[in-house]
Amino acid sequence: MARTQTFIRHTLTGLATVILVTPFTIQAKPLEKTTFSVSGYVKADAMVSQYSDGTLASGSIGRDFYIPSLTPTGGEQESAQFDAHIKQSRFRFTSNTLLSNEQTITGVLEFDFHTTPDGNERISNSYEPRIRHAFLKYNNWLIGQTWSTFQDVRTLPESVDFIGVTDGTIFARQTMIRYTSGAFEVSLENPETTVTPLGGNGRIVADDNSVPDLAARYTLNRPWGHVAIAGLVRQLAYVDKQDGNNIDSDEISYGLSITSKINLGEDDLRVMANIGRGLGRYIGLNAVNSAVLNANNELESIDVRGFTLAYRHFWDAQWRSTFSYAMLSADNDTELTGLGVIKQTYSARANLLYSPTPELTFAAEYAYAQKTLESDIDGDMSRLQFSAKYAF
Repeated sequence: MARTQTFIRHTLTGLATVILVTPFTIQAKPLEKTTFSVSGYVKADAMVSQYSDGTLASGSIGRDFYIPSLTPTGGEQESAQFDAHIKQSRFRFTSNTLLSNEQTITGVLEFDFHTTPDGNERISNSYEPRIRHAFLKYNNWLIGQTWSTFQDVRTLPESVDFIGVTDGTIFARQTMIRYTSGAFEVSLENPETTVTPLGGNGRIVADDNSVPDLAARYTLNRPWGHVAIAGLVRQLAYVDKQDGNNIDSDEISYGLSITSKINLGEDDLRVMANIGRGLGRYIGLNAVNSAVLNANNELESIDVRGFTLAYRHFWDAQWRSTFSYAMLSADNDTELTGLGVIKQTYSARANLLYSPTPELTFAAEYAYAQKTLESDIDGDMSRLQFSAKYAF
């Protein structure tokens, strides 16, 4: 009996050893073939803002960076507002692993502290991190969240503001699957539809799309710079069967973007031209919705166009400036949208940046912006912003 118990004990011990050891002996050890890197920057911003027709409440995201739709209109001018924050600071973690098939897989995870719901300026100025990018790249494929293929990041001008030329810029990050072949990129991306109710008065975020957005880009690189052409095709959809509603409508929308960065010696010129039917959230941080509901509970796309021009000049090896202008305009059917929706926004800005070393930059920027409604009521913003930035 004792010999039997000893045999069983040894057998179970051996089985446990196999169970514990086998997964590690038959799998690769990825950390042994993985390299890690950390990058990003720490940035402190301080700004004084003056609005002609009202004010922005404490905690408003429009006090952190310029959002065209938030410029007050139709109110009374109040005193200037001073704000200081570190929310633009960001951290990026990158890993590269050599796989057993001799291919490399890359993973990226990036955070900053903008647009999060919690945190205030009363005591500790604590803010939650938010995810910006999270994706993997393998061969010609990218899967995860990053810049939309419809956006040309390389034409974004250097600005003290978070975006700067926001009005006329395609700006979107979202989850996608992207295939790249040389200069050509094509992707299926997460959809979302924003709708203006009949008569205006708010925004409906529908989230009723049944197919992903399709985006494609071709970039021609040359010694003088580059030019890119991008297209977007997507479904706009809104379904609401609750509380007696009978809304079930969808429509195809599309957009075209032509962008270029032109090298002029050490200086450069950046141009963006964007036009589309139902672009909505892709341009101007959703200053204009994709569509409006008509009297038959059907979607009608809203035409928009945007334009950006930015010139960067190097005064010497340490000093530089960017002068930029951006605009956005919409063709609203005011019989459906009413007169309270945005007809046009524009902004202009000039800055001066000083970098005693490439890692450290001190900057000042003046910006002027104006928003006009279909009623021709308008309001403007003047902002003087300062920053200190350490990039690593």
